[in-house]
Amino acid sequence: MKNKNLYILIILLLVLASGTFAQQSAPTSGLSFPLPKIDVQVGSSNNGQDVSVTLQILLLMTILALAPSIMIMTTAYLRIIIVFHFLKSALGTQQMPPGQLLAGVALFITFFVMAPTWNKVNDEALKPLMDEKITTEEAYNKGIVPIRDFMFKHVREEDLALFVSLANMKRPNNRNDLPTYILIPAFVLSELRTGFIIGFFLFIPFLMVDMIVSSILMSMGMMMLPPMLISLPFKILLFILVDGWNLIVGSVVRSFG
Repeated sequence: MKNKNLYILIILLLVLASGTFAQQSAPTSGLSFPLPKIDVQVGSSNNGQDVSVTLQILLLMTILALAPSIMIMTTAYLRIIIVFHFLKSALGTQQMPPGQLLAGVALFITFFVMAPTWNKVNDEALKPLMDEKITTEEAYNKGIVPIRDFMFKHVREEDLALFVSLANMKRPNNRNDLPTYILIPAFVLSELRTGFIIGFFLFIPFLMVDMIVSSILMSMGMMMLPPMLISLPFKILLFILVDGWNLIVGSVVRSFG
């Protein structure tokens, strides 16, 4: 009986609410609350400036969508995140530290490493562009120079030669003759190599701990006990005693010097 009364009450409330909404929707002489109207139209345009603005907005949206990839491929982020993941694998910890945390730490260290380069871009390109002293094309030509200088500083000649040969172009006379679309993949390849080299040296001390613990367990006849289970606390202890985070982060940052 209670459920039946409840259902009747809900129906009455819905009817009253719909009636009230209908009254408010009808044109009255009293006060009303206007609802916003959003209208999106796609049609023909007789003004070329409208088409230009539309293309600029489309280009800006495309750049914003590709911004994470551009940041990864042209900054110090790639080497740092590779080193952090190698460190996590060398320690043998499956879930700690989480991948999202490592990505955040690598991002802020990247901001620290790239700060001088981005300050040059801001002073030489962004500020004059915002002050309408230079055009967009001039801002790009000036802003790309510090980023290219950073990539040239850390790219290998062998990787540059590889992509120059793959592009079937003549050997450039100087840096200015080398296109950016060749410099970026060469820089990425160099960063991958450097990150893997650092990761290899990270594995050596932890591998020694695993081998020592495994040998001790085998000599004691404890072959059924997983060596990784015993060696993990010792690897964490070793990492703490040598102040591992300070040592690794400092070494990675100095590698960009």
